[in-house]
Order: sequence, then C-alpha cells, then structure tokens
Amino acid sequence: MSKFFYPKLALTNINKQRKTYIPYILTCICTIAMFYIMHFISGNPGLKEMSGGDSLMQILFLGNIVIGIFSVIFLFYTNSFLIKRRKKEFGLFNILGMEKKHIARVVIWETFFVTVISMIPGLVSGMVLSKLMFLLLNNILRFEVPLTHFVSVKSIGMTLVLFLGIFTLSLLNNLRYIHLAKPIELLRGGQVGEKEPKTKWILIFIGVATLSSGYYIALVTESPLAALTKFFFAVLLVIIGTYALYTAGTIALLKLLRKNKNFYYQTKHFISVSGMIYRMKQNAVGLANICILSTMVLVMLSTTLSLYIGMEDLLKNRFPKEIDITANNFSEEQELAVEKMVQEEAGKYQIKLKDQVSYRSAAFPTLKVGNTFKTDRTTKKSISKITMIELLPLDEYNQLENLSTPLKDNEVLLYTFRGDPVKNNITIAGHEFQIKEQIKDLSINGDASAMLTDCYFVVVKDVETIKDLYPVGEWNAVEWKDLSFYYGFDAEGSPENEIALTKALSQKLNQLSIDGSAEGREESRESFYSLYGGLFFLGLFLGTLFIMATVLIMYYKQISEGYDDKERFAIMQKVGLSREEIKKSIMSQVLIVFFLPLVSAVIHIAFAFKVITKLLALLNLTNINLFVLCTAATIFIFAAFYALVYTLTAREYYKIVS
Repeated sequence: MSKFFYPKLALTNINKQRKTYIPYILTCICTIAMFYIMHFISGNPGLKEMSGGDSLMQILFLGNIVIGIFSVIFLFYTNSFLIKRRKKEFGLFNILGMEKKHIARVVIWETFFVTVISMIPGLVSGMVLSKLMFLLLNNILRFEVPLTHFVSVKSIGMTLVLFLGIFTLSLLNNLRYIHLAKPIELLRGGQVGEKEPKTKWILIFIGVATLSSGYYIALVTESPLAALTKFFFAVLLVIIGTYALYTAGTIALLKLLRKNKNFYYQTKHFISVSGMIYRMKQNAVGLANICILSTMVLVMLSTTLSLYIGMEDLLKNRFPKEIDITANNFSEEQELAVEKMVQEEAGKYQIKLKDQVSYRSAAFPTLKVGNTFKTDRTTKKSISKITMIELLPLDEYNQLENLSTPLKDNEVLLYTFRGDPVKNNITIAGHEFQIKEQIKDLSINGDASAMLTDCYFVVVKDVETIKDLYPVGEWNAVEWKDLSFYYGFDAEGSPENEIALTKALSQKLNQLSIDGSAEGREESRESFYSLYGGLFFLGLFLGTLFIMATVLIMYYKQISEGYDDKERFAIMQKVGLSREEIKKSIMSQVLIVFFLPLVSAVIHIAFAFKVITKLLALLNLTNINLFVLCTAATIFIFAAFYALVYTLTAREYYKIVS
C-alpha cells in the first residue's frame, strides 16, 4: 500500500463532503481570525496611554475569554454534525475490509488537513484585518489610540495553542466514536428509524416553571441593584426553560397540531408535522441553541448600540453640570473661599460660569425595609437592600430651589431619585418623620446616578437633626465633622480650557488641604467613550460571532435533514406526490423549524425589557425611548438577515431532497 494512500483518501473524502466541510472550515478560519484580532487589540500597550484605557483593556480581555470559551464549545459541537454525515461512509470502509485503525488514520489525516487549511488562512486574515479592526475601534472611540505593533507573536502563540487544542479534542472524540461504533450501525448511519417520542409532561412542567420564574423575576424587579444580582439567575432559569420546552414542549405542540384535523390533513402540513414529530428529539437542542444565540445577539447589540448612541445623555446624567466640585466635612467659611477660588481660576482659563448651584448635605448607606431605613450595627446586611440616604438642611434646600418652605421637627420633604416610592411617613435610624411633600425634581449632584444603589434625598429641618441621624462605626467610613459640599456650574468656553480648568481646580483643592475633587463633563468624555465605545465594539464583535454560529447551526440542521429526508420524499414522489406539493411541504417544515427560535427570542426580550432598562440605568442610560428604538431596529435587521438565511437554506434543502 502506498504511503500516500491515507492522505489522498483523506483529501478525496474532504472534497466529496465539501457541502459540510467548506462551511465548517470557513467558520474555523473566521473564529481563529476573530480570536487573534481580539487578543491582539486587548494586549496593545497603546491602550494604557489613554484615559479609561484600563477599563477598555479589561472589557476586551473579557471578550477574549468569551470568544475562547465559545470557540471550544461551538467548534466541538459542530464537529458532531460532520461525524454524523460520515457514519455510512465509515461503515462502508469497514465492510470493504478496512479495519478501524485504518479508518482512524484517514480521520487523523483529514483533521490534519482541516487544521492546516483553517489555521494558516485564519492567522493571516487575522493579521491583515487586525489593523482594520483597530481603525474601527479608533473611529468608535472618536480619538486616536496609538498602535504599537502590527503583528503580535504572543497573540499568534495563544491562537495556535487554543485552536490546536480544539482540533485535537475533536479528533479524539471522533476516534472514540469510531472505536465504539459497530460496523452495521455505521453503515445504516442516519437511516435508523426512531420510535415516536413520548410526551414528557414532567419536563414540560419543569420548562414552564423555570421559564415563568425567570419571566416573573424580570417583570417584578424594581431596584437596579436587585436587577444586577437577580438578572443572571433569571437568565439561567430562562435558558433551562427554553431547553426543556424545546425538548418536550415542541413534541406536545406537534401532537396537538396532529389532532387538529383541519390543519393536519393538508399535504404541506401532513408531511412536515408527521416528519418533525419523529425527529424533534434530535432537533430540539439545535433549535434551543439557535433561540439562545439569537437572544444573545439581540440583547447584546441593542444594549451596546443604545449606550453608544446615547453617550451624550449618559454624560449629562452623570454630570448635570459641566464642572462640579465635591468635598467632605466642609464648613460655610470654606464654601465662600472655594467659590472665590473657582471664579479666579475660571478667569485664568477664559471660562464664563453659568447656572451655578451649590448645597451642603450628608450622605450615608442604610438598609431599606419598607419605609424604614436602618443604620444600626446589628442589622443583617443584604446587598440588594442597601440604599443611600442624602440629608439636606431646610435652609440649604430653600436656597438651592429659591423657595421658603417651612418644616416642623417631625416633618421632611422627600425626593426619590431611584427606588420604590415611600409614602406618608419615613423612619431613618429609628426616628420617624411625616412626609410633608414629595419633591418632583431636585438640582442634585450627578454622583447619585453613578451609584449601583437606590437613592433618596431627604430635606430635614436643620443640621442638628442630621447629626442625630448620621451613623457612626462600620456603616460609614467618613467621620462626622461637618456637612459635605457640592458646587456645580456650566462652563462657557472651549473644551480644552474646560478640561484644563477642571484639572487646575483639583490641584487647588489639594493645595488647600480640602478633602475633595473636581470633575468635568469634557474631562470625562474620553473615559466614557473608552468604556461604552469598548462595549459597543465588543457587542459588534461577539454579535458577529454568534450570528455566524447561528447560521452554521441552521445550515447543518437543514443539510442533515435534507439527506435524511431524501429517500422519504423519493418514495412519496413514486406514489404520486408532485414536485409542487413537495416544495410546499418543505417550505412549511423549514418555516416552522426556522422561525420558532426567532419568535421565542423576541418573546424572551419582551419579558426581559424591564430588567434590562434597570441595568442600563446603572450605566447612566435612562432614555428608554432610545433603547426601544435600538431594540426594534436590531430585531428588524436581524429578522431580515434571518429570512435571507432561511431562503438560502430552504433552497439547498430542496435541491438535496429533489
């Protein structure tokens, strides 16, 4: 036997199976390129030189981990489609005299060729496209990030290690399958008949229970901090429910359709429904995977897109005034000195001050239980109930809002910035107060929008009342000396001068030994674009990866079923079924298989919409209308792309069966 026999046979097999191998190899090339690009960008030292660069590097590094884990799972999963199509071929080799060790050699050579064909173009395209992707990132961030190198040896090494490991695992799994399978099973391949699956009511109950629980959590969660802690648990429940209902619920649904005589006894429905009942057991996981991947794509793209488009809203929410100063333990004498200092520094940088606001207050964390805010040490801590309270003396509030509102000793005014409404009365640190008025709007510091907790602003009669309520010890690290101070203003001048003024004010505060700092909208713009632009870039990158995975799963599902259905439709044609009737039946079947996951994904997003808006509020995005538009646009574009894939796949399926 020629020493080139096995390599030649392996190449011949790949060529004969090109309908399944070419999409797989293309996917491997794209995945390798994407991993290299993300690793290359996330490891670029030039990112450290920009404002917010550390956050951006962490985001991209996280994306690198996600791509790596996803590549292992997805490529290992799609390899199962390839081995399934090869069953009959391997069985034929075995019957014709080839031993399993000879078949194993063929598989080893095939894996070698696929690895080489995938790795070399993947790495080359990754190196070529990495510069383009870096330019895209620069464009998204809206400022130049220096690119320190054009080819990363470290990224090449990591890519080789990861994907050589994936191909090795796939090879070992294929060899295990060949070793354990019996020749007659391999020869029959996908023609082994299946019994009609039973309706598993327990699994349906589990699916309904977990899915309903996940939806319920998403609908009733009000607190952004609670949304943060409960969201991933709700996602886990929805994923479990999705797999359970696709595995058992779809079979029950198809059997109900079969009982509907008006629907079932139509040619296009009869063939598709009866065929899917028998094969839904093996289809269910694939459909559930498509549903979960589609949901991930839609959520990821809609949220990151809305955050990026709404960047100016984010900045305004975080910085209601263009420049502000905050300081702890601040006396009235210091307040006058700081305001004078700001005027002098603004003159140096040719900045005109507008719409100035200032007030003194005291803020501290509490545990909220109903209308009660506890601060004692014995209170059992619960992260989801931690709430910030900020107390303002009445005279500061009246000066801030230009009012003359009176208050009695046991009365307060309440402004709920974020959290459940509190009515009639409120108890803080054991002191009960009557709520005289619910304030609808308040000129507050933007720090509240940056907190992960709910936040309540309470106007009390005087500073002495604040001293009585202010906690000591473990609840508050800041020792009470005096109230904290906030001074904010809009600035009329060039962005460069605003940034310079903000930095100068911080230096002056430090020179005056004041425990405070100055922040500005323009100064923070670059770091905001680093964070949210990085998230948008990651969303586009991972969204593309998940879409590619979704398309490949769809393609393999239809190709696999096309070969399984080929003989069935040939028999039906022989007994009188026309080509037009076959085509209608195929369209009916593919429509159900294709669009059920998309519809399920849209339903998932509809129920998750409220909790996602709570999470976006933690990131300073409160423009719900913008998120609605971004979500609707993402769903529309994805559905159009989905329909295009459906058209191409249905055509390929029809070619195979006819």
